[in-house]
Amino acid sequence: MKDLTFEKLKEITGGKLVGARYDDGREITSIVWDSRKIVPGCLFLCIAGEKADGHDFAQQAADSGAAGVIASKKIPGLKVPYIMVESVLKAAQDIAAYYRRALKIKVVGVVGSVGKTSTKEMIASVLKKTYRVSKTKGNYNNHWGVPFTIFGLNEGDEVAVIEMGISDFGEMDVLSNIAAPDIVVMTNIGQSHLEYLKTRDGILKAKSEVFNHMNPEGHVIVNVDDDKLSTIRNVNGKKPEYYGFGPQAQVTAERIKENGFNGSEFDVVIRRGGGKMSFRAYLPAAGRHMIYNALAAVQVALDLDVPLLAIQEGLKNVTGLEGRNNIIETSRFTLIDDCYNASPASMMSSIDFLQYAEGRKVAILGDMLELGEDSDKYHFKVGQYAGKTDTDLIICVGEESEKMFMGAKLVTDHKVEYFKSLNDAIELAPSLLKDGDTILLKASNSMNFKALLEALKTL
Repeated sequence: MKDLTFEKLKEITGGKLVGARYDDGREITSIVWDSRKIVPGCLFLCIAGEKADGHDFAQQAADSGAAGVIASKKIPGLKVPYIMVESVLKAAQDIAAYYRRALKIKVVGVVGSVGKTSTKEMIASVLKKTYRVSKTKGNYNNHWGVPFTIFGLNEGDEVAVIEMGISDFGEMDVLSNIAAPDIVVMTNIGQSHLEYLKTRDGILKAKSEVFNHMNPEGHVIVNVDDDKLSTIRNVNGKKPEYYGFGPQAQVTAERIKENGFNGSEFDVVIRRGGGKMSFRAYLPAAGRHMIYNALAAVQVALDLDVPLLAIQEGLKNVTGLEGRNNIIETSRFTLIDDCYNASPASMMSSIDFLQYAEGRKVAILGDMLELGEDSDKYHFKVGQYAGKTDTDLIICVGEESEKMFMGAKLVTDHKVEYFKSLNDAIELAPSLLKDGDTILLKASNSMNFKALLEALKTL
């Protein structure tokens, strides 16, 4: 990590260099927070978590080859230099912001209520034929995740695709300052994180903080079919670029052919200067919402001068995403793993996706968290939505989902069941299932539906 010496770290963080006699002026090789992943010459961040305090592992890190540490309290006897700061998190963010600007790299920031990860993956897929691309791994999209995504970049990378997720005002401003995006993609404004942001207008305001630190000459790409995003008319004196199905979209899709779980085919139509050009695209990810994500990826690729054939190939080669409409075949069932997260909009999209199934359809739906004071209303609404589809069995799991159960029960003659706890569902739901069922599993990540998924795999 070029130029990141301890003197430079002291300057960046405003911290105090302790153990200066051990400082030999070397540049650190990498930054880690897990003492089990220490490599020679790395910088170890002493993060105080709920279950463990990184300060307790500082000596172990040093013994394993760490060049030094960042700490928020004294570590007596440590024979490597360390920077003592008020907040290790703030220090990590400041270092990441410095390192990002030291790299000659284009950054694509992806924000929105739903579809961030799928859009990120599609963008990376269409760019990688032309550029060396790095991207957010897993769910590293928050106040810790974005810095560690930046720390994973190196001088050989040409484009970074960085997902940014928030739950409160001010957070996106911090993430934007770290990532300093050249291109910003906004997927939609849904009902996520209403506990703090209160309304969709609040969500739009909070996510628009991403513009605060972006390249003023950069590109803003928004879903024009979203009623809130379509109100964005000017960013840094420039009109946004629009994608979607509406007449204002500069990148759109026509002649769509749905192939069920096998994905879809469509013409990507690019409108420019009063004319248009198009190419036929195949997308292995199914659902109209996935086409939206693909159109966003196309616009990013166009902004970065990726050839159309490379874009076409990138869409074709998009791979399945664990926890996001990922199809798993077992000896008895077809499981749709969509356990990663849930909001009203993504719930409805996944229920729509289930309808592609042939044979009996089962939806196992769990709590959607952080919906604030309207949580009951949204759960009831999703239940009604599910009940009006051709889903043969709806199983609602969790305290919040009792309202979902009530909503479904009100509108359908199909079977609807309710379990208050995940353990009850794991124990009792299998008796309701039949060989050949296609089963959707969808809930907020903290509901731990992965445990239910693993249980169903073994049946």
